[in-house]
Amino acid sequence: MILQALYDYYERKAADPESTVAPEGWEWKEIPYLIVINKEGRFVAINDTREGEGKVKRARPFLVPQSAKRASGIKANLLWDNIEYALGANPRKRKDVSQRHKAFIERIGNDVEGKEVPSVNALLQFLSKDPVKQIEGSGYSDLWNRILEENPFVTFKLDGEKHSTICDDLQHEIPGPSSGDSVIGICLVTGEKNVEVARLHPSIKGVRGTNTQGGSLVSFNLPAFNSFGKTQSFNSPISERATFAYTTALNLLLGKDSRNKVSVGDATIAFWGEKRKDDKGSYDLEKDFAWYIADQKDDPDRGVQAVRSLYESVNTGRLSQSGDRFYVLGLAPNAARISVRFFRQGTVREVGENIKRHFDDFEIVRGPKDPEYLSLFRILTSTALEYKMQNVPPNLAGGVVESILDGTPYPSTLLQQCMRRIRAERNVTRARAAILKAAINRLKRVHKSFEKEITVALDPTNTNTGYRLGRLFAVLEKIQEEANPGINATIRDRFYGAASTSPVAVFSQLLKLKNHHLAKIENPGRKVNFEKLIGEVMSEISALPANLTLNDQANFSVGYYHQRQDFFTSKKTTNDNKQS
Repeated sequence: MILQALYDYYERKAADPESTVAPEGWEWKEIPYLIVINKEGRFVAINDTREGEGKVKRARPFLVPQSAKRASGIKANLLWDNIEYALGANPRKRKDVSQRHKAFIERIGNDVEGKEVPSVNALLQFLSKDPVKQIEGSGYSDLWNRILEENPFVTFKLDGEKHSTICDDLQHEIPGPSSGDSVIGICLVTGEKNVEVARLHPSIKGVRGTNTQGGSLVSFNLPAFNSFGKTQSFNSPISERATFAYTTALNLLLGKDSRNKVSVGDATIAFWGEKRKDDKGSYDLEKDFAWYIADQKDDPDRGVQAVRSLYESVNTGRLSQSGDRFYVLGLAPNAARISVRFFRQGTVREVGENIKRHFDDFEIVRGPKDPEYLSLFRILTSTALEYKMQNVPPNLAGGVVESILDGTPYPSTLLQQCMRRIRAERNVTRARAAILKAAINRLKRVHKSFEKEITVALDPTNTNTGYRLGRLFAVLEKIQEEANPGINATIRDRFYGAASTSPVAVFSQLLKLKNHHLAKIENPGRKVNFEKLIGEVMSEISALPANLTLNDQANFSVGYYHQRQDFFTSKKTTNDNKQS
């Protein structure tokens, strides 16, 4: 299903006249240097295609024949490669450089044999006249020394020709992809019969954590993985054409400048939509999806705009009209292969509704400086040591994304990690309170619990013991703060962990301490208000429990957060929240 969706995506892109997707048998490759030669096969110049300032420079992309699969051994690319293959240079002192250069020349002869292409004939003449010696004897010695240090990709250009490279002269001469060692079979992707089945699949690049050569999505390299005497990718027969299509599509989605990918934790997420021409009034989820997942430092307000756009599409009915398919693919590195963490597909309406439900669940009362909406990045880092993504447990990011897309309960690890950080730091932030609220409410819906869901702001009618005790703890802390202005450490710093796990061992002492603090408050009316609030909170607590379950501890944290926020919220704002 994944390969079928990617194949269809490539077919749509290839049919679009405005698309820059590589045609069959070709790929876009960043080539830093062009070796310019004349029609007689002599060296003319070296063109530096890199652009940018300082050390951060990007090479210009060129359309070149698809790269050869060479995990090991000698295999040359056609008309482009590193300087060892293309020119016979030996910057790394390899013993087989002459064989590599010979393979490069033979590849040109084999693939362009019988075709009258003047530029290729000039190139073959250049390669036969010791190209390295020609370059070293030119005025480009300084640039050549830098190239020797980098061992970059190079390709060739004919001086005075309108085409960018010699590769452009062969765009209609080179056939579709073929490994030369294929077998005939049925393609599992297209269903076509009697087609060449690919033995090796091109590498997928752009997944965080993989090596520079990329990794394989479909690969069988050991006898234990084979069956019925079939070796390598013949175990999952996919035609050469379908193989090229799905790998090209995925590499396009995962490209450096792609807007269709986002990375969270160790997962790289690619997403794309199936846009129909007759569905112009629907919501464009593909444009905004990345902003729901990760924070963007260069434009922090863009995520808020994306979420607002989603809510607006619901209110205007645009989302309900969106029947196009939408796909989300989560990938992770695994040695020389790429692991599929998850794959989800559905209509834009279904996915959009589940994303909106996620933001609804995470809505909670907040301070004036807190962000309006929480991205997945902020959610995950709130559960990690020092708020660093590298400290987020493996698989948690992928699990949360799956829950968002499916509308299912969040992973239990999310709540557990959040509680660990709260106990360790004794700090219930807006993000952590939102995590606990969302996790608890989704579990209640799945199990169809009769217990009331946690609300956005303070809920005086919530009778959950953990929630009430959290509120009580916040009230006692507030009394201490008003009794001792400028205090550095409160009861939260000493007693939060014990109060949220073993209330009976702590609250009796805290309630006695409360009387001492109330005596210091000079405003009589303020004292009466605190006494009334404590009575209201404790009215539903029949007895202090010896221990609280993990869910009740989460309710404790949310109750504490709600009560603290209520102290700093005007009554007008509180009433407005209740009415909404």
